[in-house]
Amino acid sequence: MKALIALLAAAFAFAQTPATIPQSQFETWMKQLSNWGRWGKDDERGAINLITPARRLAASKLVREGVTVSLSHDAETAVAADNPKPFIHEMLSTAATPNAQAHSDSFSISHHGLAHTHMDSLCHFFWNEQMYNGTPRAVVTAKGATKLSIHNLKGGIYTRGVLMDIPELKGQPWLEPGTPILPADLDAWEKKAGVKVSAGDVLLIRTGRWARRAAKGAWSGQLAGLHASTIPWLKSRDIAVLGSDAASDVMPSGVEGVRQPIHIFTLVALGANILDNGDYEDLSKACKQRKRWEFLVTMAPLAVPGATGSALNPIAVF
Repeated sequence: MKALIALLAAAFAFAQTPATIPQSQFETWMKQLSNWGRWGKDDERGAINLITPARRLAASKLVREGVTVSLSHDAETAVAADNPKPFIHEMLSTAATPNAQAHSDSFSISHHGLAHTHMDSLCHFFWNEQMYNGTPRAVVTAKGATKLSIHNLKGGIYTRGVLMDIPELKGQPWLEPGTPILPADLDAWEKKAGVKVSAGDVLLIRTGRWARRAAKGAWSGQLAGLHASTIPWLKSRDIAVLGSDAASDVMPSGVEGVRQPIHIFTLVALGANILDNGDYEDLSKACKQRKRWEFLVTMAPLAVPGATGSALNPIAVF
């Protein structure tokens, strides 16, 4: 406990300005703030273990109106700067198909990347040849992952969701690409919203990425997102899932030699799944209308053994 307090105190040095963080500091966080062994040496579920039956029951009490809001962006079917592998929707049987008695179609989706709403499984990222709980990356083969795959979430996710609307905090429609979100921003949002993120929550970060894309078009390269200085903050809140409307990490990352430190720390050290490319524009409006930023959230990835992630349609319920 003393070591954790010391690490959290040291993090304040990074809290006010987006300083470049040496890789050695990141490696210290990876070792000293990890959840490895917390739920046993053979655990594959990671921070989802924090979503207990009691937490599910508590989350269900947040439903007061029965209003649902999708957190998924519509399928992107055109090549764009942020979508080199578009969603493919192929019709197999239509009104023009001779002797057809029904209509059918098929989907093809390369869900990782920056275009499609998807969840990362714990085998998606690795650090020093290891994944969550010290699992060697060698378990991921041409046939899929024998450990830490998305199939561990077949039972779905049902817990409290909290939206942190950082453009709303700053009085802006969106954050410009490359804008870092710092620990001070997260603290300020908790104070403004009157909601503190706690163990077992799904934390959703809105940067306004989709609003900017609709106004200015697709782009590649820089992204607004969490600066690596938020790593001790994420550990202190004990989240079950981290989600954003892009890739969670600010890009460039601000960590020497590490492109996506938030992704690596969250998946590998915390063992918390990541929801990428969620669309929180409607959610932001729903929260502002109700003046509350917490809700029941449900997620159900496809039950694909061995998969490194899955497309899905998360739902917030008020």
